[in-house]
Amino acid sequence: MKAAVYYRNSDVRIEEVPVPEIGDGEVLVRIESSGICGSDVMEWYRVKKAPIVLGHEIAGVITETGAGVTRFRKGDRVTVAHHVPCNTCTYCLSGAHSVCDTLRTTNFDPGGFAEFVRVPAINVDRGVFKLPDSMSFDEGTFSEPLGCIVRSFRMSRFEPGKTVLVIGSGMSGLLHIRLARALGASKIIATDISDFRLKAAAASGADLTLKATDDVPGRVRDFLGRLADFVILCAPRDSAIEQALKSVDRGGVALFFAPKEPGATYPMPLFDLWRDNITIVNSYASPPLDTRIALDLIESKRVPVADMVTHRLSLSEAQRGFDLVSSAKESIKVVLEPQR
Repeated sequence: MKAAVYYRNSDVRIEEVPVPEIGDGEVLVRIESSGICGSDVMEWYRVKKAPIVLGHEIAGVITETGAGVTRFRKGDRVTVAHHVPCNTCTYCLSGAHSVCDTLRTTNFDPGGFAEFVRVPAINVDRGVFKLPDSMSFDEGTFSEPLGCIVRSFRMSRFEPGKTVLVIGSGMSGLLHIRLARALGASKIIATDISDFRLKAAAASGADLTLKATDDVPGRVRDFLGRLADFVILCAPRDSAIEQALKSVDRGGVALFFAPKEPGATYPMPLFDLWRDNITIVNSYASPPLDTRIALDLIESKRVPVADMVTHRLSLSEAQRGFDLVSSAKESIKVVLEPQR
């Protein structure tokens, strides 16, 4: 079968690799849609694992089931989580599934930027979800990224009526805007350096959009009468971090969603955060519960996602897809379709 093999952002090669053989408890999935995630183009993170077949936002059809698989059958339309928790360790039992060792080491074989993937038994047990008949494969690829956003709101203990500021209106920022709107935010403000993305933020439900070069804290205060209750950081630059922490109101929450490189430092005015009782929240991954909730939100159209797909490309166009996502210009969600 064909797969897009990642060597670096500017070097993605189409290569022939074996179709994986499945074992007991496993399934083989034919990939119909596979989204390119912003994390796929974090070169500092990915290049050390190269060459590798990436792709974890997948939807497709089960073409083969191994012995012992009873919940799924050939022909089922599914989306699959690449990372799944053990559900029995200290972390899982306390609700901190994202730091479970099993979640951090599980994956499917080889990756979603291929014609087929083998889904290991543990993923079949707790990470395969049937797609509703009304849901397209493209929409199904959003189950994982939206699940990550669902978890970030859950960990932040978000409540209806709160004011929200989203810093960075890329794909994850737009999903935060849409979920904030669905969950009853009173006002939503979004920033970015790109006019294209600011238009997308307004279309996603932002009440006010601001250029990141503006005096964002000042504009937020003018618009809301005070600073924001909930500030979501989707741009991991020092200037954005400083802007975020200057824009969160007393007693508010600052969510760090986008990471910097390992070892990088963060500008943190600890005295101000202490004095103003600012809560800092980090969130990563989409445990099964959050993925299930994300699918329900997509199916019900409470969080519409189909309009976020700006590019549908064949597997042979994978390099163009990586170029689009890494340049972060006029694209939102780029989807590869390996069966084209």
